[in-house]
Amino acid sequence: MQYKALLNSSLWALILVYSSVPAAEDVPKNLDSDLSYFFGYSFGNMLKEGGNNEVDLERLAQGIKDSLAEKAPELTQSQQEAVIELVKKRRSDLQSRQGLAMLVQGQEFLAVNAGKEGVKRTASGLQYKVIEEGTGAKPTRGNTVVAHYEGQLINGQIFESSRQRGQPAEFVLGQVIRGWTEGLQLMKEGGKTRLFIPSELGYGPGGTGNIPANAVLIFDVELIEIK
Repeated sequence: MQYKALLNSSLWALILVYSSVPAAEDVPKNLDSDLSYFFGYSFGNMLKEGGNNEVDLERLAQGIKDSLAEKAPELTQSQQEAVIELVKKRRSDLQSRQGLAMLVQGQEFLAVNAGKEGVKRTASGLQYKVIEEGTGAKPTRGNTVVAHYEGQLINGQIFESSRQRGQPAEFVLGQVIRGWTEGLQLMKEGGKTRLFIPSELGYGPGGTGNIPANAVLIFDVELIEIK
């Protein structure tokens, strides 16, 4: 059962990474052969991304052959469980290394950014730059606000945008990440501000969705309305 679960998840992963395989210049003459290469290439990508670079290719090939031939696995139940625990550990170690690297990069970014023209820093570590001063009132954490926003990582990757959706967000200010709760209270209705949110005021070491662990978040926010 352990093998079947791993195989099923692997097959789905191979389908999802189809678009990452570079297209060959020539039209394939042997589709079965090309399909085999495609699965091998994609599976290699999946192993690498999971932190499993050191793979015994002969044993890998033998496992595939035995599975296709519907042979019983050579590994006992306890051996299978040990392998699965190893995979989990390697994945966890990889995520820890990536999280640490993201933390260091974020700290370096904020240190440089704090010295840029127009950037201000609060006692919590939040940084912000007023793009356009509003003329209305400032919200409190209990207010419901309507805002347009675009969020990106320090590498410029956009992870969410209300403008791309064509619909502003409406939310209670005290029910969002701390960086938003604090940052929007510094804004006036009608204003536009860029927030630079340290990871501890964002999603921290856990991350969420397509936001990595320990990521500094950059938000361009327009406070449209306070309700």
